[in-house]
Amino acid sequence: MTALSILDLAPVVEGATVADALASATRLAKLAEEAGYRRLWYAEHHNTDALASSATALLIANAAANTSTLRVGSGGIMLPNHAPLAVAEAFGTLAHLYGNRIDLGLGRAPGTDPRTAALLRRGSHDDGEAAFAANIRLLAWYFGDQVDDAESVQLSHGVHAGVARGTNVPLWILGSSTAGAAIAGQLGLPYAAASHFAPFQLSEAIWTYRQMFNPSAPTAQIAEPYVMAGANLMVAPTRQEAEFLFTTHQQMFVAIRRGTRGPLRPPVPEMDWAPHEEQMATSALRVSAVGTPTEAAEFLRTFAGSYGIDEIILTGYAHDPAMRERSFRLMAEEWARDASASSALRG
Repeated sequence: MTALSILDLAPVVEGATVADALASATRLAKLAEEAGYRRLWYAEHHNTDALASSATALLIANAAANTSTLRVGSGGIMLPNHAPLAVAEAFGTLAHLYGNRIDLGLGRAPGTDPRTAALLRRGSHDDGEAAFAANIRLLAWYFGDQVDDAESVQLSHGVHAGVARGTNVPLWILGSSTAGAAIAGQLGLPYAAASHFAPFQLSEAIWTYRQMFNPSAPTAQIAEPYVMAGANLMVAPTRQEAEFLFTTHQQMFVAIRRGTRGPLRPPVPEMDWAPHEEQMATSALRVSAVGTPTEAAEFLRTFAGSYGIDEIILTGYAHDPAMRERSFRLMAEEWARDASASSALRG
């Protein structure tokens, strides 16, 4: 069975506070471990009242402190916003505190609007693919033995990250196009596709990743390609209720496109959107498992089988946090039943 994980953006709902959102995130972390999800990641976002996942490393620390076996990490840290040394020191510290449960997923987008990105950035630097790959090589060096050689000295300027040395934090490359997939393959790292909101190049990206995969790269951490892909989730006892609850997610998507983002709104009986907005949302959110547990599981099985996906990372929004928690719990229970049935059939 394809593994299931969770991507949390710590959504803030209308009528609630950031503190409420963080409390909900803590409950979801505990649920993820209890329900058997493989990992829980947090995504970095800024300048939005809808999400409380800005200080990603702090959320990871909180989740790790409230669980004992669940893998916790970033999906991802947006590398243009951070100096690699600071990232290495933060995640090296997390690894020392919580052991081999920490993942570092890295993205090349800023995770925010251009004005906010300009304020976050650490000065003038190159955001191109070559610079991104070089920063990942530097991070791999920080998490390794930090033996000085010509390339590492050039990249690190002779500066070491003692707290990160030898922690071997697993690195993942996030992407929504063939560019990120190529970098992941060339560096011999696992690839996480943002198909939950940008599925348009998924097939090409996965093909590129597998074609470019180099297990002999100095940065390689796995022996063969490994693909994780994102999917949206809303599961309820009936399809009608699931579709109703999913309108909160759809409203958030449309608000972002309109530039009117704010806290998550309650579900509505009927979406108020223009035809082009409906078409855009339907296309961008087409990797969405919405329905009963059986229907959602069938959708995810088909999705994983169609692309040869090793792991699916699920994200979901609801105005009522209890409905979000119920959705993830129902999905995990259905997936476990499928796994048990498959094991029984294999004898």
